[in-house]
Amino acid sequence: MTAQTVLVIDDERDIRELLTITLGRMDLQVEAVGTVADARTALSERSYDLCFTDMRLPDGNGQEIIELIAETCPDMPVAMITAYGNVDAAVNALKAGAFDFVSKPVDIQMLRGLVRTALRLAEERHNDTAAAKPGDASNRLIGDSAAMQQVRATVAKLARNQAPVYIAGESGVGKELVARLIHEQGPRAGGPFVPVNCGAIPSELMESEFFGHRKGSFTGAAADKEGLFQAAQGGTLFLDEVAELPLHMQVKLLRAIQEKAVRPIGGRDEIPVDVRILSATHKNLAELVEQGQFRQDLFYRINVIELRVPPLRERRGDVPQLAKFILDGLAAKSGDGAGVLSSGAQQALAGYEFPGNVRELENILERAMAMCEGTNIDAADLMLPQRSAHLGGDGGGIRHPEPVREATSDGGLDDYITNLERTAIVKALEESRYNKTAAARKLGITFRALRYKLKKLGID
Repeated sequence: MTAQTVLVIDDERDIRELLTITLGRMDLQVEAVGTVADARTALSERSYDLCFTDMRLPDGNGQEIIELIAETCPDMPVAMITAYGNVDAAVNALKAGAFDFVSKPVDIQMLRGLVRTALRLAEERHNDTAAAKPGDASNRLIGDSAAMQQVRATVAKLARNQAPVYIAGESGVGKELVARLIHEQGPRAGGPFVPVNCGAIPSELMESEFFGHRKGSFTGAAADKEGLFQAAQGGTLFLDEVAELPLHMQVKLLRAIQEKAVRPIGGRDEIPVDVRILSATHKNLAELVEQGQFRQDLFYRINVIELRVPPLRERRGDVPQLAKFILDGLAAKSGDGAGVLSSGAQQALAGYEFPGNVRELENILERAMAMCEGTNIDAADLMLPQRSAHLGGDGGGIRHPEPVREATSDGGLDDYITNLERTAIVKALEESRYNKTAAARKLGITFRALRYKLKKLGID
């Protein structure tokens, strides 16, 4: 088997020798040069499986090399060697197409991990498997609209490097699904995908959750615990709702991302971590930066590449395809027949704004399946907010009516109706000795509708 080859470009002889020895011990064939001119010559004479280039070179800079490789050898992963703490250079390199970056002084353990990941990527590209795997975006990012075709193409492209990606989009558009697909289509697919909702972790527990702790480091620390970074070792850490991080954690997170190392609470030494960072939020991070609620340096570090996932109202043509996919999934889960939308139901969905996006569509269809007769879903089964004209506006649109508040109960009309439903259902269950089929018949609703209401009202 032919040894895989690596081109090292650095004007410091010590760095060239260090990389040559380290990579040679990994059974790699290494060629090392010290200038941009020599690098251009080497790249024109043969192909390589991987390239490392320093940022500053006597006759130019590493950015030229990255751009040259992106243009002439797009399947070759290239990593930038940067001075310690030079974040701007690293970010620019990633934007130009670099696979990853290495900081001086070079950490050998981190270097080996990076090389293994890069060579897996190079092999996938060579076999032409990275962009199309069974079960990936082509099957799970539903829709043939131009917007979704662009998202799928971008996901495939982003999967091939290690740049941090910021996934922007409204609530319910499928940001976590996009993050999972970036992970699954890339060289880290064999590693863990660790999603974390930053808004769900109490502020006082965040450092322990992210970085871990040592036994006895604080009251209640009865044993060592690894953090989320360590749990994601060799894979991807997805920071959902990253805008919810408090400022003190933003500082610590920035350091962990820059140094590729974490220090558990109570620990003396930093632990190297090999993790790709993907993040998302439905909020406008740029505005939060201007308002001083989110650190600018962290924003630039996680927002090397931004991927916007469009809301459902911008791809209305995808709704029928999405609806069929969701209904088929509900049928597979329940064992019942798949729901079929009537023409009226299809028209109602086509005109709806979907403020909750795909997640709302899923909820609407699940509710409709519970309420409909058999498998035929009519517009009324969807229970969508009614159309109403905008007063003094453009003559139409969908509006969510304000809830009517009456003095019928402390909680308002909605609570009053819910209580009536609950009382009627409990009475019917009692009278039919908890035979749900008989209770549904007594109430004049389908068994599926009763099952939905029992779940909604929390009645066992």
